[in-house]
Amino acid sequence: MSRTTFFEVEILDTETKEQLCFLDKVEPHSSIGDIKIFFHKSYPKWYPARQALRLDPKGNTLRDEDVLQNLPVGTSATMYFRDLGPQLRWTMVFLAEYMGPLLVYLLFYIRVPYIYSKKYAFTSSPHHVVSLACTCHTFHYIKRLFETIFVHRFSHGTMPLRTIVRNCAYYWGFAAWLAYYINHPLYTPPSYGDAQVNYALIVFVLCEAGNFSIHWSLNSLRCEGPKCRKFPHPSKNPFTWLFFFVSCPNYTYEVGAWVGLSIMTQCVPVALFTFVGFIQMTIWAKGKHKTYTREFKDYPNLRMPILPFIL
Repeated sequence: MSRTTFFEVEILDTETKEQLCFLDKVEPHSSIGDIKIFFHKSYPKWYPARQALRLDPKGNTLRDEDVLQNLPVGTSATMYFRDLGPQLRWTMVFLAEYMGPLLVYLLFYIRVPYIYSKKYAFTSSPHHVVSLACTCHTFHYIKRLFETIFVHRFSHGTMPLRTIVRNCAYYWGFAAWLAYYINHPLYTPPSYGDAQVNYALIVFVLCEAGNFSIHWSLNSLRCEGPKCRKFPHPSKNPFTWLFFFVSCPNYTYEVGAWVGLSIMTQCVPVALFTFVGFIQMTIWAKGKHKTYTREFKDYPNLRMPILPFIL
């Protein structure tokens, strides 16, 4: 009959190296998530989502699913704790990020008092592209809210509160900036008139449909077992065929939708928001692409992170 070898886990403060907790007789198959729960019992204010545990003060943060006996430690393990600060669940994060731009834009569209001159309060623009842009912007964020509640599955449970404040400032601020110019009484419609607006609308609608299709496809990417991992493949839905060429077509379609709105409104703030968003989504896409290529030996070589054959 085999004898179980238990582990001893010492948890130190990353900055002061002071011992915060000592766990005795920890089972070898315990995960980092389990250790966080044990630590939480000693320090209730540091719930598991606030904890970052590392084997080295400057090393990578351990994942909740990492198993103690598989880590490069002996039976006496030393871990370093860092407080991540107050956390909010991802659903609340996205609701805060997306509800703001939706409401902020509408305030400019209906021209509430003190935004423009008093004589324009609660008036409407004579240009139909202004109403169309409002419809597209509103639809985009309503779709995002719907996906947050009913479609998305989040690999990480929470986000630091300080990050949420920064993200909300970004989304809300840009929404106010572009809405100010699009709904301004002196706004002039696109140079090429209805043709430019209509073609841009087609681009926007197709990219929004593609973005939703990719999110739905990722939501359906399920497999059995905690160690089971899959990467997405094209399906019968034509919008998912972009998976033949890029790892993150949801970002490709997202950028495409904002390119469509930029062309439709011919507005510099919208184009700048699109450009900044493209840079950020490229960073995310490269990270995801790198993860796929590292985890899956059979990952298609033809795929690029976000732009087919380019980037």
